[in-house]
Amino acid sequence: MTDRTYNPGAQGAKMAPRDTMSYGDYLHLENLLAQQHPQSGAHDEMLFVIQHQTSELWMKLAIHELVAARNALNSSDMAPMFKMLARVSRIFEQLNSAWDVLRTMTPADYTKFREALGPSSGFQSYQYRMIEYVLGNRNPNMLKAHEHTPKVHEMLSDELDRPSFYDDVIRLLFTTIDGPQAHVPIPQLRTAHTSVPAVQAHWKLVYENVDRYWALYELGEKLVDLEDYFRRWRFNHVTTVERIIGFKRGTGGTSGVDYLKRMLSVELFPELWHLRGEL
Repeated sequence: MTDRTYNPGAQGAKMAPRDTMSYGDYLHLENLLAQQHPQSGAHDEMLFVIQHQTSELWMKLAIHELVAARNALNSSDMAPMFKMLARVSRIFEQLNSAWDVLRTMTPADYTKFREALGPSSGFQSYQYRMIEYVLGNRNPNMLKAHEHTPKVHEMLSDELDRPSFYDDVIRLLFTTIDGPQAHVPIPQLRTAHTSVPAVQAHWKLVYENVDRYWALYELGEKLVDLEDYFRRWRFNHVTTVERIIGFKRGTGGTSGVDYLKRMLSVELFPELWHLRGEL
């Protein structure tokens, strides 16, 4: 009988690299896979830890893409920016899928290790806060959760002092339509972006003249797409928490589901949503 077992080494695959970069070396897998430290003996705590660690890795990539997209925008490098924004949307699609895995955990499963979490909470994720700050949802009160980490607090505070990505988009919107001397609205720095009638009027002009302002139109739709996925992530967060802990207070001291439901009403790019009723 002929042995048909595939031997990748015979095809040139490096089966035992010694002095070269291996897959594990490149990804630092030994260190990465040693970072899961459940605090209890509960089986499902490993799921909980990995769910949140992988979410933080995806958020790190989202920040990487958003910072690059803002730089590309300010350099008028539109095509790469569109690709980066599309990638951020897909990152949030991936984050949405992760809730499906966490929802396999029942209330009884979570109760077995909830006390081991202490006061730690996803509410304290500084990367999530940075994503919100970059996009334009800015609440300075949230800085207090990071006062114990000066470097993080400074990084977030610095972001609040510069125009958000959406502020930069609005600047492009006005200077494209009105020219270099356009009266661009003042950036909304240390506050959540609220709808500005002049901004909505400019977006309306874009959507009524798509062929003339195609790049702005495409940018507007990329932002709507991103916020769509972002809203779904928030909604999935709410339903997952409600399914597992009901209306108990969160481990970090928030009102839990009630707090998360309030976040569902936050709009990142309000003018782009509101104008749809005028078209």
